[in-house]
Amino acid sequence: MKPSPTKKRCHAKKIFEALESALATATKKKYEQEIDVRVEIDRKSGDFDTFRRWLIVEEVTMPTKEITLEAARFEDESLNVGDYVEDQIESVTFDRITTQTAKQVIVQKVREAERAMVVDQFRDQEGEIVTGVVKKVNRDNISLEIKSEGMAGNAEAVILREDMLPRENFRPGDRIRGVLYAVRPEARGAQLFVTRSKPEMLIELFRIEVPEIGEEVIEIKAAARDPGSRAKIAVKTNDKRIDPVGACVGMRGARVQAVSTELGGERIDIVLWDDNPAQFVINAMAPADVASIVVDEDKHTMDIAVEAGNLAQAIGRNGQNVRLASQLSGWELNVMTVDDLQAKHQAEAHAAIEIFTKYLDIDEEFADRSGRRRFLHARGTGLCANERTAGN
Repeated sequence: MKPSPTKKRCHAKKIFEALESALATATKKKYEQEIDVRVEIDRKSGDFDTFRRWLIVEEVTMPTKEITLEAARFEDESLNVGDYVEDQIESVTFDRITTQTAKQVIVQKVREAERAMVVDQFRDQEGEIVTGVVKKVNRDNISLEIKSEGMAGNAEAVILREDMLPRENFRPGDRIRGVLYAVRPEARGAQLFVTRSKPEMLIELFRIEVPEIGEEVIEIKAAARDPGSRAKIAVKTNDKRIDPVGACVGMRGARVQAVSTELGGERIDIVLWDDNPAQFVINAMAPADVASIVVDEDKHTMDIAVEAGNLAQAIGRNGQNVRLASQLSGWELNVMTVDDLQAKHQAEAHAAIEIFTKYLDIDEEFADRSGRRRFLHARGTGLCANERTAGN
């Protein structure tokens, strides 16, 4: 019996193991009782021997497959619990049913071996950009063929609809790039998942276009995207002589433009990282100018004040600018005008004063001073953007 040809070449060891498993399964079907069988194929001649075996246990629960240690040691005193006792039995002859059973097991084992090879090969590439050729376009996903060095054919990957950019259309034969973000060993279904919409795609493209990132002179700290529309990426330098923002922009904007083109014209804001969360948020709100900012560390929120004329720009279309700044920083951001922020703080301070006078029965003037101090302490550290900029 010869194994059916497959599109992908498995290791000879895997093929022999599949054959042995298939022959063992076919042999078991010849017996009415449930037995354990092992088949051993001679790798050179192709001949095979069949063995019935019993597992050595302390207490037998399945007499057709188990044997006690005491009984096993009658034949071999070196045996221990967990070892096997084997007797050679007659090997199966290949009638129609035996051949069909063996073929089914072989196909299954070869498929399992192929999937295991895919996982082994691509696991180290997880998080990296891969290039594939579109094989099939479905309503919910795209199938890609990715070159596989260790196999005769190509590996198949999937880009789900949510991992594509809006308005992206591909046809069979198109070459596309994406980040391999998941390698799954499940027995069924897709194994390799590629994305073009996640922040990792933006990060990896900059890693390709900006050599200083690969050299670890510049570090990408965070990224946020509204795929196909706009993105923000935060960078810092480990060498004070190098401007990280300028390096990522490139000569005449060449580097950032290359990334933007790959992402369908996505506008990209390159933001300077700062260890001070408030200053980082001010940077992330660009191109809007922040007048002042108040941090509430307990609630992990920041109130951002801008001049009335800058409010629309600070919020962005459909809240895009502040939403991306929030994702980039990890803080909840509330944008308002300078007057609205002042009014909000006055209202909160007044509420604190009322609590002092109502529940603590203290003098109103003292409550006013104590309440305002308590309010300011609870609000955390406020940073005036204009003062911070002037002080640099």
